[in-house]
Amino acid sequence: MQFHLNGFRTGDPGKANQTDADRPLPDRELPAETDVLIVGCGPAGLTLAAQLAQFADIKTVIIDQKPGPLRVGQADGIACRTMEMFEAFGFVDRVLREAYWVNETTFWKPDPADRTRIARTGRVQDTEDGLSEFPHVILNQARVHEFYLDVMRDGPAALSPHYNRRFVSVEIDPNAGPLDHAAHVTLDRLAADGTVVATETIKARYVVGCDGARSQVRRSLGLELKGDSANQAWGVMDVLAVTDFPDIRFKALMQSAREGSMVLIPREGGYLARFYIELDKLAAGERVSAKQLASSDLIAAANRILSPYVLDVKEVAWWSVYEIGQRLCDRFDDVPDDQRDRRIPRVFIAGDACHTHSPKAGQGMNVSMQDAFNLGWKLASVLRGQSQPALLNSYSTERQAIAAELIAFDREWAALLSQPARDPNDPNSTGVDPAETQRYFVRSGRYTAGTATRYAPSALTGTTKYQGLATGLAIGTRFHSAPVVRVADAKPMQLGHVGKADGRWRIYLFSDKSRPDDPSSAIARICDLLVTSNSSPLLRYRPEGADIDSAIDVRAVFQHQDEELDLEQMPTLLLPAKGRLGLRDYEKMFYAAGSGKDIFEMRGIDRASGCAVIVRPDQYVANILPLGGFDAITDFFVGAFGK
Repeated sequence: MQFHLNGFRTGDPGKANQTDADRPLPDRELPAETDVLIVGCGPAGLTLAAQLAQFADIKTVIIDQKPGPLRVGQADGIACRTMEMFEAFGFVDRVLREAYWVNETTFWKPDPADRTRIARTGRVQDTEDGLSEFPHVILNQARVHEFYLDVMRDGPAALSPHYNRRFVSVEIDPNAGPLDHAAHVTLDRLAADGTVVATETIKARYVVGCDGARSQVRRSLGLELKGDSANQAWGVMDVLAVTDFPDIRFKALMQSAREGSMVLIPREGGYLARFYIELDKLAAGERVSAKQLASSDLIAAANRILSPYVLDVKEVAWWSVYEIGQRLCDRFDDVPDDQRDRRIPRVFIAGDACHTHSPKAGQGMNVSMQDAFNLGWKLASVLRGQSQPALLNSYSTERQAIAAELIAFDREWAALLSQPARDPNDPNSTGVDPAETQRYFVRSGRYTAGTATRYAPSALTGTTKYQGLATGLAIGTRFHSAPVVRVADAKPMQLGHVGKADGRWRIYLFSDKSRPDDPSSAIARICDLLVTSNSSPLLRYRPEGADIDSAIDVRAVFQHQDEELDLEQMPTLLLPAKGRLGLRDYEKMFYAAGSGKDIFEMRGIDRASGCAVIVRPDQYVANILPLGGFDAITDFFVGAFGK
């Protein structure tokens, strides 16, 4: 899909006219109270809002001090893991259609014959085979925002942002009960020119600051971003250009002998390209703004690094300069660690509000959205009465640890890119061997793809006691999808795609070798207990009068196709009657795809014993238990729900 041929423009590339983009947005009054107040319409804020919009019984307000939606985005890299999340929200196909797919990455270093020139030294596959069913892609952040806004508007809660609102302060009522509107928030209502026209107040049960690196919500909690600057200035620009550089449509990492390093990221549409360009070192305490750089300085630096190739820039769509720095908050909510046994969190921060880093690993937007996905289902579970409020303590614990890992990785990767290329013919030469940069890139592939996240054991993440039953589905990591075939209609599909962003837990029952329509089979026995036992978590946590799968969705995967399976003899849990009319749900059963490796082999599932794989609402493997472990399943959910 090509666009931007005659110049860069914002909005949907499939629409010839963007008449709606320039219309002023209606200025709506804020409600007096809400369940959740989200501050900031960046990637984290919109992910959280899209999650909460799936629940008609939850009141959510999202505000932003800007006058309207983002038109030109800063971030653009979308990791494989984030694509899996987009599938759960229902718009991954739109991203795949518009985005640039990062298939291979090339590496350039000084030409040994003439070190004033760069030469290609390597070309590698960007993402290893089998890591995800989705590719690593590049797409303007503003388009991702638009997709989220559509999900919010079309969700059961019909949610849309309140623009021209600036967060001022929050006060927590110390005497409020767990579900009271304890957070009293003051906001400035802004005119189009940014002047304050009114002061507003709103009460919320919970407040989430997704308001960026200069977060006022973070400041109101007395928290600070801690870390060191690398004293290195970089520039970034999106350009439409003509060049003789042969890899202009490949992701490329370039290290010159004396002019610094550069990262090329081709953009969507076939013509646009982004360049991350190493600029000058900064003195201690110096800010890059003091250098008064212009886009022409970035273009000149890019041409010096690209020599002997020439970059003739026809249009600069967007550019910026920044300083590399890695900073992190000690915690991501308003409760000090020594008070967690007697207080519940009321205010949270997510994304750049609690961790900042360089953009070259492509993780900033991705990790921010994963912060919000982690928090969203927990807020929904507490607000709907399914879980105890103590569940909310797990957000800071889990995501602060993941952010710390990101900071460590980003510091090492940024340092590699900021070092000069060592001259192999000069024993006194300092710097980094460009071959090591390529090796590090390959070694770090799972991390940059977003699939290396692993949550530590907790009430939400089990131990590895039964990990041997499914060795390819590591407990604490994301549920790695694989192909299956649906029994009812023989539809080939990805098993992981049944896990939507609807706040439900999943239990995937992988069968042993016995026939599942045999009442004595392990699958039949566990399904019977899940619908008849008074201690069944399916019954215990579903809302009164709701369908059997309203809180925990059970699916079954059989080892191979059997055309003689008697559907009428299958466990009732796998053919549940649902809805007002009591219609049967035929989409609970699958069999392993027969061509090549099947899901049992791909994910190391014990064919003799089978197993139950419990997956959290944010798509991470929570536990693996035997098919005969009904009591263990029950105990796990008691711990996870806190009751």
